Amino acid sequence: MGLLFLERLEGEGVFRCRRCRVDAASKDAIISRDFFGRTGRAYLFDHVVNICLGPNEDRYLVTGLHTVNDIYCSCCQQILGWRYEKAYEQSEKYKEGKYILERARMVKDGSVVGLVENTVGAKVSGKVEIWAIASGITASDL
Repeated sequence: MGLLFLERLEGEGVFRCRRCRVDAASKDAIISRDFFGRTGRAYLFDHVVNICLGPNEDRYLVTGLHTVNDIYCSCCQQILGWRYEKAYEQSEKYKEGKYILERARMVKDGSVVGLVENTVGAKVSGKVEIWAIASGITASDL
């Protein structure tokens, strides 16, 4: 099977796979927050990391017919969203080569959203320690 090489993203606002917490994208790569996926809100990204592409398939989306590839976490194989391979409408061509990550399948470090999504109702030493919570570190570890 071999070794799994993962890219680590630096800085605040890193989106990670909800299941295994592997880095997937930086907030700096967001093109638009006005998208919806199978599970609700989704973001359009210019660049993502640590993903595997599924096969091409034609899919009718809200904005028309597109050829897309589902994208999976390279670590746990959780579906994260899709990649636009081809847009058939001229007005949708800007999406080609871009990625949709569904918010319900991601956690975000460095924000209150990440804290709410990753806590089980406990404060960590009375501080907002989002990186600790998302990384699986408990209050007793601090």
